Amino acid sequence: MIRILIAEDEEPIANLIKMNLRRAGYHCTWAADGEQAADLMDQEKFDLMLLDIMLPGINGYELMEYARTLELPVIFLTALGSTENKVKGLKMGADDYLTKPFEIVELLARVEAVLRRYHKTETILNVFDVVIDTASRSVTRDGEQIQLTMKEFDLLLLLARNRNIALYRETIYENVWGGDYMGQSRTVDLHIQRLKKKLNWDNEITAVYKVGYRLEAEREGE
Repeated sequence: MIRILIAEDEEPIANLIKMNLRRAGYHCTWAADGEQAADLMDQEKFDLMLLDIMLPGINGYELMEYARTLELPVIFLTALGSTENKVKGLKMGADDYLTKPFEIVELLARVEAVLRRYHKTETILNVFDVVIDTASRSVTRDGEQIQLTMKEFDLLLLLARNRNIALYRETIYENVWGGDYMGQSRTVDLHIQRLKKKLNWDNEITAVYKVGYRLEAEREGE
């Protein structure tokens, strides 16, 4: 399992990030200050660090220098949104720089992109009663393959990596089909209906009024 260190001193933000990353299949560890983060980096092996700059004790820039010696990929998550700060962070070796406030969907996409760059992405996702193999682009239930079109697979993968997040139709269209969403288009709705029918997921994928769709998170113990 991919292990992510979250170095963030604001507990509500850390909890939100942790909850959504865990639902996407990642193992998360939280450090509330720079010193705790440095200790965890010594004690455990991580695949990625999400790093706030303004941390108590050891700040994010100092931790970034230490992360480079460990060859640990880093995404800065910070309220410091000036070009100067972004350039400094990226020049220090950060793999990405995301300014607060941010959308969880964007954070998950950037996490996936950095992990893919380092060949650390999970290839198997288990969601409810189906297994999604991203390497072979196949979907199975009890060993039996479910035939999906290319766009249906991309749509399922987007939903699976953003479980329990209400995705706007515009977001779905841009990520699966590319380009700008035309409000009158029924493409997203039709593909959602086909996907629900093929997977027998009448209750798992739900419509969100005036927004779009959401893949429900699995309950504890399932």
